Amino acid sequence: MRYLTNVYWNRGREAEKNQDSVLLQQVLTGRGRVLLAAVCDGMGGLSRGEAASGYAAEQFRDWFYTELFAMIRKDKRYWVIRRSLDRLVFHMQEQMKRYAAQEEISLGTTMTALAVWERTWLLWHLGDSRAYRLRGQRMEQLTEDHAQDGRKLTKCLCSFDYFTPQHGIGVLKPGDGILLCTDGFRRRVASEELQGVMNPRELTGEEQIGRRLKEIGETCMKRGEADNLSAVYIKAAG
Repeated sequence: MRYLTNVYWNRGREAEKNQDSVLLQQVLTGRGRVLLAAVCDGMGGLSRGEAASGYAAEQFRDWFYTELFAMIRKDKRYWVIRRSLDRLVFHMQEQMKRYAAQEEISLGTTMTALAVWERTWLLWHLGDSRAYRLRGQRMEQLTEDHAQDGRKLTKCLCSFDYFTPQHGIGVLKPGDGILLCTDGFRRRVASEELQGVMNPRELTGEEQIGRRLKEIGETCMKRGEADNLSAVYIKAAG
């Protein structure tokens, strides 16, 4: 499977720094192309949100190269891979809590990560960032919003006791699109508008994907979005 990809990462018009982190890694192997994407939104109301999101993204990247490849080569079942990343998420939670206690600070981050190989995708999620699947004229939200009243987080990394991440599994068909994004990227646009701009049928190249992501980001900022804005888009090109 060949993938068309691009990322969007913007501090926004009012924020002093970008507390979001994005990850997109892909490597061609003997079993096809393997891909890992993630968006992590550091909590702006706490200290060092960018450190929390950056640490999570780095840990996902390291796991991609040190563990995921080996499991795929050995043809491990999806539940083995899922259990491996669950262990990583628990480790991140413990390390971040220990660091916060030592520094006497509060920090936390959302996480939405997606691994793809041999047309199978696996999803891990905590927080109010989102993952969408776009297929034809339909867009489906794959993640739950772990937030109260649409704003106050009820689950994330570090700021709460450990929660097992939400998991998802599915098949990526040729022509499908996957969008991972933080809340700042999608809060000011209706689902129908987001689906129309990011319709995979209309996206034939990576530069075009980048322009469409930028279009959504600029629309959000024009409509008053003050948060950081980040997104990763993946199209299965066949």
